[in-house]
Amino acid sequence: MVARLTSEKSLVSRAAQQRRKLPLTPARIRTLAIPYLFLAPGVILFAGAIIYPALQALKMSFFDWKIISGAISQFVGLDNYIRAFHDPHFWLSLSNSGLYMLFTVPPQIVIGLLIATLLKKKSPSQPFFRVLYYLPVVTSWVVVSLLFRYLFADKGFINYTLHDFLHVMNSDVSWLSSRGTALVAICALGIWKGVGWSMMIFLAALQGVPQELEEAATVDGANRWQRFKAVTLPAIAPATIFVTVMLVIGGFNVFTSVLLVTGGGPIGQTDVVLSYMYNQAFTNLDFGYGSALSAILAVIVFTLAIVQLRLFRDRNGEELA
Repeated sequence: MVARLTSEKSLVSRAAQQRRKLPLTPARIRTLAIPYLFLAPGVILFAGAIIYPALQALKMSFFDWKIISGAISQFVGLDNYIRAFHDPHFWLSLSNSGLYMLFTVPPQIVIGLLIATLLKKKSPSQPFFRVLYYLPVVTSWVVVSLLFRYLFADKGFINYTLHDFLHVMNSDVSWLSSRGTALVAICALGIWKGVGWSMMIFLAALQGVPQELEEAATVDGANRWQRFKAVTLPAIAPATIFVTVMLVIGGFNVFTSVLLVTGGGPIGQTDVVLSYMYNQAFTNLDFGYGSALSAILAVIVFTLAIVQLRLFRDRNGEELA
């Protein structure tokens, strides 16, 4: 078997070398150019919509950027970055982003995996519940943010349920008037809206778990929990890694819900990095400082993604290979 594979690899290698030695005739050039022609529109769009704005924002972060026509933007070097590291409100917004990520990512993973496990078996109601749980994912952030703002209002549905209906509270809670309770509302929105996405990823991964392994574990006397821990979890490890990395990145990029539910209030206590950056750039027109904040956030998110991938690779090298 090994000799056969080695022979096949050598044949493929020789064929590739022979193709490289072929003369570059017009017909061959056209053949080689076709893939790049298909790639070109996407690459141009990506460069124009992503790469250029990112480089422009990075450039702006080194200037006291003026948007007034004819005004001179003064080069300030690293002053905007130094200002950020000495800015208490930046650290507050960064801690809020971290808290949001910490309190929304694990629930989305656990609840999404639980729902996916329950919906794995085929039943007449399965399509209905799949759509039901995935519906929040495709619903507009603006719509659901305004909905949760109403739910957690002083005279909203949450207070009505807890105070007037269930009588578990002596008085209404002003959910959006303090940092702690406002973050609870924002995190609840993030979990509710994101569970369906992680559920669909896990559901697809669960359907790829070899049935033979589960049957073999059953024959060996493993109960349902033992089969899940020893067979299912290792089999869906790549999906778990993907979901974790994407949710962490998304957690630090929270913006719309904060802007529409609390507006960063009270007195900026629920600001996250993106909402603080938005206010600096588009409210205070301090585009240089806002660009510096965006660059710092990009470095933080990129670093977290690399660290996660390295940690998972150390523990599950085969899955990421």
